[in-house]
Formats: sequence, C-alpha cells, structure tokens
Amino acid sequence: MPSPAIPEKPWHDPLTIDLLLKVLNTTFLHPFVAWMIPLCLRAQATPYHHPAMLITAAWATLLTLLYFLSILNQRVAHGNPRAVDLSEEVIVVTGGASGLGLLIAEVYGLRGASVAVLDVREMEVGEARGVEFYKCDVGDREQVEKAAKEIEEDLGTPTILINNAAIAHGKSILDLTNDEVERTFRVNLLSHFYTIKAFLPGMIRQNRGTIVTISSALAHLGCRNLSDYTCSKSALLALHASLTAELLPAHRETIKTLLVTPGQFSTPLFAGIKTPSPFFAPILEPVDVAKEVIKAVDAGEGGVLAMPLYARWVDWMRVLPAGVQRVVRWWSGVDVAVEGFVGRRGEGVEKEKEILFEG
Repeated sequence: MPSPAIPEKPWHDPLTIDLLLKVLNTTFLHPFVAWMIPLCLRAQATPYHHPAMLITAAWATLLTLLYFLSILNQRVAHGNPRAVDLSEEVIVVTGGASGLGLLIAEVYGLRGASVAVLDVREMEVGEARGVEFYKCDVGDREQVEKAAKEIEEDLGTPTILINNAAIAHGKSILDLTNDEVERTFRVNLLSHFYTIKAFLPGMIRQNRGTIVTISSALAHLGCRNLSDYTCSKSALLALHASLTAELLPAHRETIKTLLVTPGQFSTPLFAGIKTPSPFFAPILEPVDVAKEVIKAVDAGEGGVLAMPLYARWVDWMRVLPAGVQRVVRWWSGVDVAVEGFVGRRGEGVEKEKEILFEG
C-alpha cells in the first residue's frame, strides 16, 4: 500500500521574522557593515559634509553606540564571564534522555566534558560517548540526593547544572487529578530546588559554576489546558531571579545563572499543537536552542535566553489594556493550541496521556 503523499509546503515556509532579523543583524544593523558605507563613500572622494556621508556616518555611530551599551548592560547585570574549561567541568543534565537535553549532553560528551544525565526514561540513543546515565526521578528528593552522591564518586564535583526535565498533562483544571498536579510541580519546580540544593554547595567549594533554568515562553501567558505546566514554569522565573539575587553578593563573577524561555519545539512531543503564525511564531528546532544554550554556557555568561523573537517581548503583554490582551490571545490562538495535541503515553505515575516537554 503506497504511503500517503506529503503535502507540499509553500515556497515562503522557511521565511520567518527571526530569519529576517538574523539577516539584518549581520548586514544593515551590524556596526562593522554600517561603517563600510561611509568608508566606501570617502574612497570615492565624497566630501565629509555631503548629506549621504553625514547620514551613513551617523547611522554607523548609532549602531556602534548601541553595541557597546548592550555589552555594558550585560556586564552591569551579570558581571564578567567566568572561565570555562570543559576538561575540568562536570555537567549534569536533567531530562537528558531525549530531545533538547539529549542534544546538549551529546555535544558536551563529544567535546570531552564529563556529563551525567538524570532521567526516568532510558536514553533514546542507548549510550552516548562521554555521557553517563543515572536513572532518577528528579521529582523525588531522595533519588536526586542518591544520584548526586553517585555522580560525585564517579565523575567528580558537578560545576554545570542544566535543569531541563519537565512534564504536563494537557488537561483542564477540573480534569486534572490531584496526583497529576502534584507530579507536575514535583518534576517541573521542586526538582529544581532538589538539584540546586544537591549541586550548588559543590560549585561554591569549587568557586565556579553555571546553573541553567529552562522555563517556557508560556510562563508569561498561561494557557488553557496547560495550567499545571504554565504555573510551574512561571514559578521558575521567580526562582531564577531569587537564586541570582542570592548568589550576587559573593559569587557574581564565579557562579552564573542562565534562564531559557523557548517557544514551541518541533518534536513529536508537540505533535498536534498549532502555531498561530509560522512567520511571527516559528516552531523551534531543538538543535537551534541547544546551540544557543551551549554558546552561553561555553562563554561563561549569565542572563536570559528567549527565543524565537516573540518570546523576548511576550512579557510585555501584561502592560497592555485587558481588552487588548484578550484580542491578542484570540488572534494568537494560544488558548486553543493544545486542543489538537496528539502526545504520547507517559511512563510516569499513570498510563494516561502525558506530555513531556524539554523545557
């Protein structure tokens, strides 16, 4: 029986606002490129007082000023980057048996770092070079403490913690059982407390570390049929801010905190979830998110990674008038996106449909 034909995508399908912005940032909005224009004009003997010369020089000066102000803003907010030597780092990735977590773990394993994956599921790839698997329900404090001791004995003191594991059930508040709500908060929120309390003391002793908290763009919005997920992810925003404030006085330069708020991933776990506009709200490839997280961790930076573009501005929704917010929610389809969710059967407490998110 022949397989069904795959519908052809329109020619403009790869075109997104994020792609356009990326092109602009490497051309028209890049200070180096901007300075090429007045230099070329001057090479053609254009007078300094010529309008074209003045306008292009002013534009290049503005972009240069904004570039250095962005660097200054990063340094004031998060301090100087810490030195990262992968040969001396021990990396812990929760929920690293598949998806985003697995990508990050594999990359660091191939690059020579010692990597420990904590997950209740077996790794999708079986074994990965440089990656040690520890079967652990991160929502169980005792299991986390046991795994932490084993990692310390096997690999050394962890210096990079990537809290990636998360679940949701895709049900209305009334359909959610109490056990499901409690499990979501254990995995999505309490696990962060368990892992931070288990690994942060070692980072303080080593005087170096990075803690990555993976939240979600939906943490700023809430969403129908994802109340457990969005509430737990919203709490992570406050946890990241509080943790950063607590580390600020004594460990500002040595222990970095990184918050990641991604949009929708293009994995089977999100099958059936609709995006309102492929142009304004493109679906993320896990590899693209992994590259940004790895880039920030390698650079020893702290701060916030929000992607795609709308995720950087979605928290401004709260300052809009209530009526405008309602119109935007209707236009975006955020409250009906989960209705067509396909999902996959979970391996957790119950055999009901359970969505597992990598962030």
